[in-house]
Amino acid sequence: MHEEQLYRAALNGDSETVGKLLAGGADPNSASDEGLPLCAAAAWDRVEVADVLLTAGADVNGRESGGWTALLWAAANGHAATAKALIEAGAEVDGANDDGDTPLSLAARRGALGVVQVLLEAGADAGKYDGDGDTPLDIATSWVGVHLESALLDQIQQEGWEYVVGRQYAKDGTELVTVAGHSADGSETEQVQAQRGHAAIATLLEEAEGTYTPVDQLVARAVAHRDVDEDAETWWVVADTLGKRADEETYEALTRLCASEDAREREFGVDAIAQFGFAEGDKPYLETTLPLLQKMVTTEGNPQVLRSVLAALGHQGDPRALPYVLDVIGRPGHKRTMTDAIALADVLPPDHEEGLALLIEMTEDEDAEVRDWATAGLAGLSADTPQIRDALAARLADPDLRTVAEATRGLLTRGDDRASRGVERVLAESDDEYARDLVTQPATD
Repeated sequence: MHEEQLYRAALNGDSETVGKLLAGGADPNSASDEGLPLCAAAAWDRVEVADVLLTAGADVNGRESGGWTALLWAAANGHAATAKALIEAGAEVDGANDDGDTPLSLAARRGALGVVQVLLEAGADAGKYDGDGDTPLDIATSWVGVHLESALLDQIQQEGWEYVVGRQYAKDGTELVTVAGHSADGSETEQVQAQRGHAAIATLLEEAEGTYTPVDQLVARAVAHRDVDEDAETWWVVADTLGKRADEETYEALTRLCASEDAREREFGVDAIAQFGFAEGDKPYLETTLPLLQKMVTTEGNPQVLRSVLAALGHQGDPRALPYVLDVIGRPGHKRTMTDAIALADVLPPDHEEGLALLIEMTEDEDAEVRDWATAGLAGLSADTPQIRDALAARLADPDLRTVAEATRGLLTRGDDRASRGVERVLAESDDEYARDLVTQPATD
Protein backbone atom coordinates (compact mmCIF):
# COMPACT_ATOMS: atom_id res chain seq x y z
CA MET A 1 0.00 0.00 0.00
CA HIS A 2 2.77 2.40 0.96
CA GLU A 3 4.58 1.62 -2.29
CA GLU A 4 1.65 2.77 -4.42
CA GLN A 5 1.08 5.89 -2.30
CA LEU A 6 4.75 6.85 -2.40
CA TYR A 7 4.96 6.35 -6.15
CA ARG A 8 1.85 8.47 -6.77
CA ALA A 9 3.02 11.24 -4.44
CA ALA A 10 6.42 11.28 -6.14
CA LEU A 11 4.84 11.40 -9.58
CA ASN A 12 2.58 14.28 -8.54
CA GLY A 13 5.43 16.26 -6.99
CA ASP A 14 3.84 16.13 -3.53
CA SER A 15 7.01 16.43 -1.44
CA GLU A 16 5.06 16.89 1.80
CA THR A 17 3.25 13.57 1.41
CA VAL A 18 6.45 11.88 0.27
CA GLY A 19 8.15 13.12 3.43
CA LYS A 20 5.35 11.89 5.66
CA LEU A 21 5.28 8.46 4.04
CA LEU A 22 9.03 8.09 4.40
CA ALA A 23 8.86 9.21 8.04
CA GLY A 24 6.15 6.59 8.55
CA GLY A 25 8.43 3.82 7.37
CA ALA A 26 7.90 3.70 3.60
CA ASP A 27 10.92 2.29 1.75
CA PRO A 28 12.25 4.75 -0.90
CA ASN A 29 13.61 1.77 -2.87
CA SER A 30 10.43 -0.30 -2.85
CA ALA A 31 8.76 -0.46 -6.26
CA SER A 32 5.03 -0.29 -6.85
CA ASP A 33 3.40 -2.03 -9.79
CA GLU A 34 4.23 1.09 -11.83
CA GLY A 35 7.86 1.48 -10.84
CA LEU A 36 10.28 3.22 -8.49
CA PRO A 37 9.33 6.51 -6.81
CA LEU A 38 12.66 8.12 -7.76
CA CYS A 39 12.06 7.22 -11.41
CA ALA A 40 8.58 8.75 -11.22
CA ALA A 41 10.04 11.97 -9.80
CA ALA A 42 12.69 12.07 -12.51
CA ALA A 43 10.26 11.37 -15.34
CA TRP A 44 8.08 14.30 -14.26
CA ASP A 45 10.85 16.73 -13.25
CA ARG A 46 10.02 16.69 -9.54
CA VAL A 47 13.40 17.93 -8.30
CA GLU A 48 12.30 18.62 -4.74
CA VAL A 49 10.78 15.16 -4.42
CA ALA A 50 13.91 13.57 -5.87
CA ASP A 51 16.01 15.38 -3.25
CA VAL A 52 13.74 14.10 -0.45
CA LEU A 53 13.92 10.53 -1.75
CA LEU A 54 17.69 10.64 -2.17
CA THR A 55 18.15 12.03 1.32
CA ALA A 56 16.03 9.17 2.61
CA GLY A 57 18.33 6.64 0.96
CA ALA A 58 16.83 6.07 -2.49
CA ASP A 59 19.29 4.28 -4.77
CA VAL A 60 20.15 6.84 -7.42
CA ASN A 61 21.02 4.02 -9.83
CA GLY A 62 18.02 1.82 -9.00
CA ARG A 63 16.53 0.12 -12.05
CA GLU A 64 12.95 -0.43 -13.16
CA SER A 65 11.69 -2.91 -15.73
CA GLY A 66 13.75 -2.68 -18.90
CA GLY A 67 16.76 -1.38 -17.01
CA TRP A 68 15.47 2.18 -16.76
CA THR A 69 17.09 4.41 -14.14
CA ALA A 70 15.98 7.81 -12.89
CA LEU A 71 18.64 9.54 -14.99
CA LEU A 72 17.47 7.76 -18.13
CA TRP A 73 13.93 8.96 -17.47
CA ALA A 74 15.08 12.53 -16.84
CA ALA A 75 17.13 12.50 -20.05
CA ALA A 76 14.37 10.99 -22.16
CA ASN A 77 11.90 13.65 -21.00
CA GLY A 78 14.29 16.61 -21.21
CA HIS A 79 14.57 17.47 -17.52
CA ALA A 80 17.97 19.10 -17.04
CA ALA A 81 17.54 20.24 -13.42
CA THR A 82 16.56 16.77 -12.26
CA ALA A 83 19.35 15.19 -14.30
CA LYS A 84 21.87 17.49 -12.63
CA ALA A 85 20.55 16.64 -9.15
CA LEU A 86 20.78 12.92 -9.90
CA ILE A 87 24.31 13.20 -11.26
CA GLU A 88 25.40 15.15 -8.18
CA ALA A 89 23.96 12.29 -6.11
CA GLY A 90 26.10 9.75 -7.98
CA ALA A 91 24.02 8.69 -10.98
CA GLU A 92 25.95 6.78 -13.65
CA VAL A 93 26.11 9.20 -16.58
CA ASP A 94 26.71 6.47 -19.16
CA GLY A 95 24.50 3.75 -17.67
CA ALA A 96 22.34 2.13 -20.38
CA ASN A 97 18.97 0.40 -20.25
CA ASP A 98 18.34 -3.08 -21.64
CA ASP A 99 17.95 -1.68 -25.16
CA GLY A 100 21.32 0.05 -24.98
CA ASP A 101 19.92 3.58 -24.69
CA THR A 102 22.18 5.90 -22.69
CA PRO A 103 21.14 9.19 -21.09
CA LEU A 104 23.05 11.06 -23.79
CA SER A 105 21.51 9.12 -26.67
CA LEU A 106 18.01 9.63 -25.25
CA ALA A 107 18.56 13.36 -24.72
CA ALA A 108 20.01 13.70 -28.21
CA ARG A 109 16.98 11.96 -29.72
CA ARG A 110 14.56 14.22 -27.87
CA GLY A 111 16.52 17.37 -28.74
CA ALA A 112 16.95 18.20 -25.06
CA LEU A 113 19.80 20.69 -25.21
CA GLY A 114 19.85 21.42 -21.47
CA VAL A 115 20.21 17.74 -20.54
CA VAL A 116 22.98 17.24 -23.10
CA GLN A 117 24.89 20.17 -21.64
CA VAL A 118 24.54 18.74 -18.12
CA LEU A 119 25.67 15.29 -19.25
CA LEU A 120 28.69 16.55 -21.19
CA GLU A 121 29.75 18.73 -18.25
CA ALA A 122 29.55 15.59 -16.09
CA GLY A 123 31.87 13.69 -18.43
CA ALA A 124 29.39 11.59 -20.40
CA ASP A 125 30.96 9.57 -23.22
CA ALA A 126 29.95 11.39 -26.40
CA GLY A 127 31.07 8.48 -28.57
CA LYS A 128 29.25 5.64 -26.81
CA TYR A 129 27.02 3.60 -29.12
CA ASP A 130 23.42 2.80 -28.29
CA GLY A 131 21.72 -0.54 -28.89
CA ASP A 132 21.24 0.26 -32.59
CA GLY A 133 24.92 1.06 -33.10
CA ASP A 134 24.42 4.82 -33.28
CA THR A 135 26.35 7.47 -31.36
CA PRO A 136 24.54 10.46 -29.83
CA LEU A 137 26.01 12.56 -32.66
CA ASP A 138 24.56 10.19 -35.27
CA ILE A 139 21.17 10.55 -33.61
CA ALA A 140 21.25 14.35 -33.29
CA THR A 141 22.51 14.85 -36.84
CA SER A 142 19.76 12.65 -38.25
CA TRP A 143 17.19 15.02 -36.74
CA VAL A 144 18.76 18.29 -37.94
CA GLY A 145 16.55 19.76 -40.63
CA VAL A 146 13.69 17.31 -40.00
CA HIS A 147 10.17 18.77 -39.88
CA LEU A 148 9.58 17.93 -36.24
CA GLU A 149 5.80 18.12 -36.23
CA SER A 150 5.47 15.72 -39.15
CA ALA A 151 7.99 13.29 -37.68
CA LEU A 152 6.13 13.19 -34.37
CA LEU A 153 2.77 12.76 -36.08
CA ASP A 154 4.16 9.79 -38.01
CA GLN A 155 4.98 8.10 -34.69
CA ILE A 156 1.40 8.00 -33.42
CA GLN A 157 -0.88 8.61 -36.40
CA GLN A 158 -3.85 6.27 -36.63
CA GLU A 159 -6.79 6.26 -39.03
CA GLY A 160 -9.79 8.18 -37.77
CA TRP A 161 -7.92 9.95 -34.97
CA GLU A 162 -7.80 13.72 -34.50
CA TYR A 163 -4.54 15.51 -33.69
CA VAL A 164 -3.44 18.82 -32.19
CA VAL A 165 0.04 20.32 -32.32
CA GLY A 166 1.22 22.45 -29.39
CA ARG A 167 4.33 24.60 -29.16
CA GLN A 168 5.96 26.22 -26.15
CA TYR A 169 9.43 26.80 -24.79
CA ALA A 170 11.13 24.12 -22.74
CA LYS A 171 13.11 25.18 -19.69
CA ASP A 172 16.35 25.13 -21.68
CA GLY A 173 14.98 27.68 -24.17
CA THR A 174 14.45 25.35 -27.11
CA GLU A 175 11.00 24.98 -28.61
CA LEU A 176 9.02 22.07 -27.20
CA VAL A 177 6.67 20.51 -29.76
CA THR A 178 3.80 18.30 -28.58
CA VAL A 179 1.59 16.25 -30.89
CA ALA A 180 -1.48 14.92 -29.07
CA GLY A 181 -4.15 12.69 -30.57
CA HIS A 182 -7.41 11.06 -29.56
CA SER A 183 -9.78 8.54 -31.09
CA ALA A 184 -13.09 9.69 -32.53
CA ASP A 185 -15.01 8.75 -29.38
CA GLY A 186 -12.33 10.16 -27.07
CA SER A 187 -11.76 6.85 -25.32
CA GLU A 188 -8.10 6.61 -26.35
CA THR A 189 -5.42 9.29 -26.25
CA GLU A 190 -1.71 9.47 -26.98
CA GLN A 191 0.93 12.17 -27.21
CA VAL A 192 4.59 12.50 -28.15
CA GLN A 193 7.06 15.33 -27.59
CA ALA A 194 10.42 16.51 -28.84
CA GLN A 195 12.47 19.67 -28.57
CA ARG A 196 13.96 21.65 -31.39
CA GLY A 197 17.48 21.45 -29.96
CA HIS A 198 19.06 18.95 -32.35
CA ALA A 199 21.20 21.46 -34.26
CA ALA A 200 22.72 22.84 -31.07
CA ILE A 201 23.22 19.33 -29.69
CA ALA A 202 24.94 18.17 -32.88
CA THR A 203 27.27 21.16 -32.60
CA LEU A 204 28.18 20.35 -28.99
CA LEU A 205 28.73 16.68 -29.77
CA GLU A 206 30.89 17.46 -32.81
CA GLU A 207 33.06 19.59 -30.57
CA ALA A 208 33.18 16.87 -27.92
CA GLU A 209 34.22 14.25 -30.49
CA GLY A 210 36.67 16.52 -32.30
CA THR A 211 34.63 16.43 -35.51
CA TYR A 212 35.32 19.40 -37.80
CA THR A 213 32.23 20.94 -39.35
CA PRO A 214 32.65 23.67 -42.01
CA VAL A 215 31.87 27.20 -40.91
CA ASP A 216 29.13 27.73 -43.49
CA GLN A 217 27.31 24.62 -42.25
CA LEU A 218 27.45 25.82 -38.65
CA VAL A 219 26.33 29.32 -39.63
CA ALA A 220 23.33 27.85 -41.45
CA ARG A 221 22.32 26.08 -38.23
CA ALA A 222 22.60 29.25 -36.20
CA VAL A 223 20.69 31.43 -38.63
CA ALA A 224 17.91 28.86 -39.07
CA HIS A 225 17.24 28.86 -35.31
CA ARG A 226 17.74 32.58 -34.60
CA ASP A 227 14.05 33.28 -34.14
CA VAL A 228 13.00 29.78 -33.05
CA ASP A 229 14.73 29.45 -29.67
CA GLU A 230 13.59 31.57 -26.75
CA ASP A 231 16.93 33.33 -26.27
CA ALA A 232 18.85 32.26 -29.40
CA GLU A 233 20.29 29.20 -27.63
CA THR A 234 21.40 27.45 -30.84
CA TRP A 235 22.88 30.68 -32.15
CA TRP A 236 25.08 31.09 -29.08
CA VAL A 237 26.11 27.42 -28.92
CA VAL A 238 27.38 27.68 -32.50
CA ALA A 239 29.04 31.06 -31.89
CA ASP A 240 30.80 29.74 -28.80
CA THR A 241 31.96 26.61 -30.63
CA LEU A 242 33.44 28.65 -33.47
CA GLY A 243 35.07 31.06 -31.03
CA LYS A 244 36.93 28.20 -29.38
CA ARG A 245 38.55 27.13 -32.63
CA ALA A 246 40.94 30.09 -32.51
CA ASP A 247 42.38 29.37 -35.98
CA GLU A 248 43.08 31.71 -38.88
CA GLU A 249 40.76 29.93 -41.34
CA THR A 250 37.72 30.28 -39.08
CA TYR A 251 38.62 33.85 -38.14
CA GLU A 252 38.85 34.87 -41.80
CA ALA A 253 35.49 33.23 -42.50
CA LEU A 254 33.91 35.22 -39.68
CA THR A 255 35.42 38.50 -40.89
CA ARG A 256 33.84 37.82 -44.29
CA LEU A 257 30.50 37.28 -42.57
CA CYS A 258 30.86 40.68 -40.90
CA ALA A 259 30.86 42.19 -44.40
CA SER A 260 28.01 40.06 -45.76
CA GLU A 261 25.09 41.68 -47.56
CA ASP A 262 22.79 39.66 -45.29
CA ALA A 263 22.21 41.47 -41.97
CA ARG A 264 21.58 38.24 -40.10
CA GLU A 265 24.93 36.85 -41.26
CA ARG A 266 26.68 40.08 -40.23
CA GLU A 267 25.06 39.83 -36.80
CA PHE A 268 26.25 36.27 -36.36
CA GLY A 269 29.73 37.10 -37.62
CA VAL A 270 30.05 39.85 -35.01
CA ASP A 271 28.69 37.68 -32.20
CA ALA A 272 31.05 34.83 -33.05
CA ILE A 273 34.12 37.00 -33.51
CA ALA A 274 33.48 38.99 -30.32
CA GLN A 275 35.33 36.52 -28.09
CA PHE A 276 37.24 34.62 -30.75
CA GLY A 277 40.27 32.86 -29.34
CA PHE A 278 39.81 34.24 -25.80
CA ALA A 279 41.51 31.97 -23.28
CA GLU A 280 42.54 32.82 -19.71
CA GLY A 281 42.87 36.52 -20.44
CA ASP A 282 44.66 36.02 -23.75
CA LYS A 283 43.11 37.88 -26.71
CA PRO A 284 45.23 36.97 -29.75
CA TYR A 285 42.94 38.65 -32.28
CA LEU A 286 42.35 41.92 -30.39
CA GLU A 287 44.45 44.09 -32.70
CA THR A 288 42.55 42.83 -35.72
CA THR A 289 39.08 42.61 -34.22
CA LEU A 290 39.01 46.04 -32.59
CA PRO A 291 39.57 47.99 -35.86
CA LEU A 292 36.99 45.79 -37.61
CA LEU A 293 34.38 46.63 -34.97
CA GLN A 294 35.33 50.31 -34.91
CA LYS A 295 34.79 50.47 -38.66
CA MET A 296 31.40 48.77 -38.35
CA VAL A 297 30.28 51.46 -35.88
CA THR A 298 30.61 53.89 -38.79
CA THR A 299 29.28 51.71 -41.60
CA GLU A 300 26.58 49.55 -40.01
CA GLY A 301 22.99 50.69 -40.50
CA ASN A 302 21.04 47.78 -39.06
CA PRO A 303 20.10 48.42 -35.39
CA GLN A 304 20.26 44.74 -34.40
CA VAL A 305 23.70 44.27 -35.93
CA LEU A 306 24.87 47.50 -34.31
CA ARG A 307 23.69 46.13 -30.96
CA SER A 308 25.95 43.12 -31.52
CA VAL A 309 28.82 45.43 -32.47
CA LEU A 310 28.31 47.32 -29.21
CA ALA A 311 28.39 44.10 -27.18
CA ALA A 312 31.48 42.92 -29.08
CA LEU A 313 33.30 46.18 -28.35
CA GLY A 314 32.60 45.62 -24.67
CA HIS A 315 33.95 42.07 -24.87
CA GLN A 316 37.30 43.41 -26.06
CA GLY A 317 37.68 45.12 -22.67
CA ASP A 318 39.93 47.74 -24.20
CA PRO A 319 39.65 51.49 -23.37
CA ARG A 320 40.37 52.28 -27.03
CA ALA A 321 36.81 51.13 -27.73
CA LEU A 322 35.29 53.73 -25.37
CA PRO A 323 34.74 56.54 -27.94
CA TYR A 324 32.92 54.09 -30.22
CA VAL A 325 30.78 52.75 -27.37
CA LEU A 326 29.85 56.33 -26.43
CA ASP A 327 29.09 57.07 -30.08
CA VAL A 328 26.61 54.20 -30.39
CA ILE A 329 24.78 54.68 -27.09
CA GLY A 330 24.63 58.45 -27.56
CA ARG A 331 22.97 58.43 -30.97
CA PRO A 332 19.52 60.01 -31.36
CA GLY A 333 16.78 57.39 -31.18
CA HIS A 334 19.05 54.75 -29.65
CA LYS A 335 17.03 52.52 -27.31
CA ARG A 336 18.97 51.86 -24.13
CA THR A 337 19.31 48.25 -23.00
CA MET A 338 21.50 46.36 -20.57
CA THR A 339 24.05 45.92 -23.38
CA ASP A 340 24.83 49.64 -23.11
CA ALA A 341 25.68 49.33 -19.43
CA ILE A 342 27.73 46.16 -19.88
CA ALA A 343 29.75 47.51 -22.81
CA LEU A 344 30.39 50.86 -21.15
CA ALA A 345 31.57 49.34 -17.87
CA ASP A 346 33.83 46.88 -19.70
CA VAL A 347 35.83 49.56 -21.53
CA LEU A 348 35.65 52.43 -19.01
CA PRO A 349 39.02 53.60 -17.64
CA PRO A 350 38.97 54.74 -13.99
CA ASP A 351 39.51 58.46 -14.70
CA HIS A 352 37.02 59.09 -17.54
CA GLU A 353 34.51 61.56 -16.07
CA GLU A 354 32.02 61.58 -18.96
CA GLY A 355 31.82 57.80 -19.10
CA LEU A 356 31.53 57.46 -15.33
CA ALA A 357 28.73 60.04 -15.19
CA LEU A 358 26.85 58.14 -17.91
CA LEU A 359 27.27 54.81 -16.12
CA ILE A 360 25.97 56.35 -12.89
CA GLU A 361 23.03 57.77 -14.82
CA MET A 362 22.28 54.24 -16.07
CA THR A 363 22.12 52.98 -12.47
CA GLU A 364 19.03 55.20 -12.15
CA ASP A 365 17.37 54.03 -15.37
CA GLU A 366 13.67 53.12 -15.27
CA ASP A 367 14.46 49.68 -16.73
CA ALA A 368 15.41 47.23 -13.95
CA GLU A 369 17.78 45.25 -16.18
CA VAL A 370 19.67 48.40 -17.15
CA ARG A 371 19.93 49.48 -13.51
CA ASP A 372 21.09 46.03 -12.45
CA TRP A 373 23.87 45.72 -15.04
CA ALA A 374 24.95 49.35 -14.67
CA THR A 375 25.18 48.90 -10.90
CA ALA A 376 27.15 45.69 -11.36
CA GLY A 377 29.49 47.49 -13.75
CA LEU A 378 29.93 50.41 -11.38
CA ALA A 379 30.57 48.06 -8.47
CA GLY A 380 33.23 46.25 -10.47
CA LEU A 381 35.27 49.33 -11.40
CA SER A 382 38.76 49.48 -9.93
CA ALA A 383 38.25 53.14 -8.98
CA ASP A 384 37.10 54.03 -5.47
CA THR A 385 35.72 57.54 -5.11
CA PRO A 386 33.02 59.20 -2.97
CA GLN A 387 31.00 59.66 -6.17
CA ILE A 388 31.04 55.93 -6.91
CA ARG A 389 30.28 54.98 -3.31
CA ASP A 390 27.36 57.41 -3.06
CA ALA A 391 25.91 56.15 -6.36
CA LEU A 392 26.10 52.57 -5.08
CA ALA A 393 24.58 53.54 -1.72
CA ALA A 394 21.67 55.18 -3.56
CA ARG A 395 20.76 51.79 -5.00
CA LEU A 396 20.33 50.13 -1.60
CA ALA A 397 16.69 51.23 -1.69
CA ASP A 398 16.14 49.96 -5.24
CA PRO A 399 12.95 47.90 -5.76
CA ASP A 400 14.99 45.31 -7.69
CA LEU A 401 16.82 43.13 -5.17
CA ARG A 402 19.51 42.01 -7.59
CA THR A 403 20.42 45.65 -8.09
CA VAL A 404 20.54 46.04 -4.31
CA ALA A 405 22.83 43.01 -4.09
CA GLU A 406 25.18 44.35 -6.78
CA ALA A 407 25.39 47.71 -5.00
CA THR A 408 25.99 45.99 -1.69
CA ARG A 409 28.80 43.96 -3.18
CA GLY A 410 30.43 47.11 -4.53
CA LEU A 411 30.27 48.76 -1.12
CA LEU A 412 31.57 45.64 0.64
CA THR A 413 34.55 45.52 -1.71
CA ARG A 414 35.30 49.16 -0.85
CA GLY A 415 34.89 48.61 2.89
CA ASP A 416 31.94 51.01 3.12
CA ASP A 417 29.83 50.56 6.27
CA ARG A 418 26.63 51.34 4.37
CA ALA A 419 26.88 47.88 2.83
CA SER A 420 25.32 46.40 6.00
CA ARG A 421 21.96 47.92 5.03
CA GLY A 422 22.05 46.08 1.75
CA VAL A 423 23.10 42.81 3.34
CA GLU A 424 20.20 42.96 5.80
CA ARG A 425 17.67 43.80 3.09
CA VAL A 426 18.75 41.11 0.61
CA LEU A 427 18.83 38.38 3.26
CA ALA A 428 15.44 39.45 4.62
CA GLU A 429 13.61 39.94 1.32
CA SER A 430 15.25 37.82 -1.40
CA ASP A 431 15.26 34.07 -2.02
CA ASP A 432 17.44 34.55 -5.13
CA GLU A 433 20.53 32.41 -4.58
CA TYR A 434 22.70 34.63 -6.77
CA ALA A 435 21.72 37.80 -4.89
CA ARG A 436 22.24 36.16 -1.51
CA ASP A 437 25.65 34.84 -2.54
CA LEU A 438 26.73 38.32 -3.62
CA VAL A 439 26.16 39.78 -0.18
CA THR A 440 27.49 36.87 1.89
CA GLN A 441 30.66 35.80 0.07
CA PRO A 442 33.89 37.36 1.38
CA ALA A 443 34.79 40.58 -0.41
CA THR A 444 37.95 40.57 -2.52
CA ASP A 445 39.99 43.43 -3.86
